[in-house]
Amino acid sequence: MKIVLPDHAAMEALGKRIAGRLQPGDVVALSGGLGAGKTTLARAILRALGHEGEVPSPTFTIIETYDALTPPIVHADFYRLERPSDVAELGLDDYRDGAALLAEWPEMAGGFAHEPGCLAITLEIVGTGREAIVEGGSDWLGRMP
Repeated sequence: MKIVLPDHAAMEALGKRIAGRLQPGDVVALSGGLGAGKTTLARAILRALGHEGEVPSPTFTIIETYDALTPPIVHADFYRLERPSDVAELGLDDYRDGAALLAEWPEMAGGFAHEPGCLAITLEIVGTGREAIVEGGSDWLGRMP
């Protein structure tokens, strides 16, 4: 499915649609080049779930957690990983227990498309806006945003 995102309001609306369907164990895998809007969409999802504070980019910390949300959220940015096996050293599985994962640069962590709860979103810059190519795993059938 292709979704045109002409402005920030459209990105916020997509974040709200995703947030309303997120369940523990889900992964929202956000791919795209630098500046494509991965962190912007992750922030929109977190705001839609009720987070009112700052949402720092996890580029340097790699993982940020939002335990007070429903479902709890793990926001990860895997851009700085040197190899997918580095994910095991982070203890990602422990963070994910009972939470949904917002994963930026999922390919650097080996990808999550094999998981039935994965909603893969590739963001592309198109003119002054963005375009989202959305593909859901089997658990997303019937609840696609």
